Amino acid sequence: MSEVAKLKDLVAYQNGAVVSKTIVEKSAGTVTVFAFDENQGLSEHTAPYDALIIIIEGKVDIRVSGSEFHLEEGQTIILPANKPHSLKAATKFKMLLVMILAKS
Repeated sequence: MSEVAKLKDLVAYQNGAVVSKTIVEKSAGTVTVFAFDENQGLSEHTAPYDALIIIIEGKVDIRVSGSEFHLEEGQTIILPANKPHSLKAATKFKMLLVMILAKS
């Protein structure tokens, strides 16, 4: 069923927490909306697939293979497969994460 929604309204901030809601979950990949409270983050890890991040609101610091990126609302970045990455909320922020799992 098709629905119109505002991305930033799909998840709410929670004090001291990271909140997520998967809005598409298929064998080929997922689309998930996240809300991070200020100073919350994800520790360094790798993923076997490329990930596309789109910042919905707020600001975040993202580290990819030792390089640091400062992103804000409207900006996007691709996290390459098998490269270490982490992120930390510079302010409260929300993002859309798109993972495509199918082979190219």
